[in-house]
Amino acid sequence: MRSSTLAVLVIVAALLSAAGVRAEPLTKVFINGSATPVYFNDGDSFRIQAGPFKGTQSRLSGYNTLESFGPVHSWGTWTEKEMFAVAKMATHEAQQGVWNCEGDGKKDGYGRLLLFCKDLALHLIGKGLAHTYSVDENPGDADLLKVQREAMAARRGMWAHGIPRFIVTSLHSKSEGGDKNGQTSNRLISTTDAHTEKWVHNDDYQECQRVCSEVPVFTDADIEKIAEMLKKQPESAAGAGGLEADELQGILRVTLDRMQRGMSIVVTNDTSDGLRLPKGVTPEDVASLAEGMNVLIREKKLVPTGTQVDSCHVYVDFRRRFGGERAKCLH
Repeated sequence: MRSSTLAVLVIVAALLSAAGVRAEPLTKVFINGSATPVYFNDGDSFRIQAGPFKGTQSRLSGYNTLESFGPVHSWGTWTEKEMFAVAKMATHEAQQGVWNCEGDGKKDGYGRLLLFCKDLALHLIGKGLAHTYSVDENPGDADLLKVQREAMAARRGMWAHGIPRFIVTSLHSKSEGGDKNGQTSNRLISTTDAHTEKWVHNDDYQECQRVCSEVPVFTDADIEKIAEMLKKQPESAAGAGGLEADELQGILRVTLDRMQRGMSIVVTNDTSDGLRLPKGVTPEDVASLAEGMNVLIREKKLVPTGTQVDSCHVYVDFRRRFGGERAKCLH
């Protein structure tokens, strides 16, 4: 499966590269009901070619596609080049349709016109070519999140070889000078509810340096310890005692992962969130342990001792991302 998926990605990337020498392809979108030709330079932004906003660059809100300026993203078992092909596929997909967009004239911090194209967002997220995105600590659009969970469960597009807890979507070096308060931060987007968190740091990154976010994880030793606590916990002793060691630990791996993603630890028959129970384990098995686990949570006994790489992003200064002088790792 992986080899065939990679072959398709490589072919699409090659076709898109070849198409780059031709004239810019125009796409019809309706902006507040008015038919408008636009040019998609990536899957979540376009330049308006006619009408009152002619020449304006637009940022499409509610979702985010991977960076298309070069192979910079990776997580799970994906390579940067494979994820670059996913980013190019998102651009190509956006260029093929006719979409409906709405906006009230507001602009983002880069001066781009903000528009919400829900049909396009649903389309790309459903194919796993984009992820839901909220600009602050609030959850993303409920309809977009529902479609994203379905795409994750089916392992479509960017979710085929891993689902990180957070995606690094913006990388900044301290040498860039920081924001208006002098603070340097990277952007992290939750794959659970699409809220944004700031990764504040004081690091100077070198060109083409691979920067990875890390998350706390429960080690095998942690899971064995928790399993023993559940067997002794009155609320869960019966459920834990009726399971084989590998079954109990399998349940814990799934439910603890859910807990760390900010999800309910009670798994239902709905696996649309993309997290599956181990073979032979039922939602009823999980429910029988949930009460005991909630006691351990309240007592602050569920503490992970390990860490693991979650998602990565290759750093390139904005001025070195395009043109003949772009960084070598982007060629």
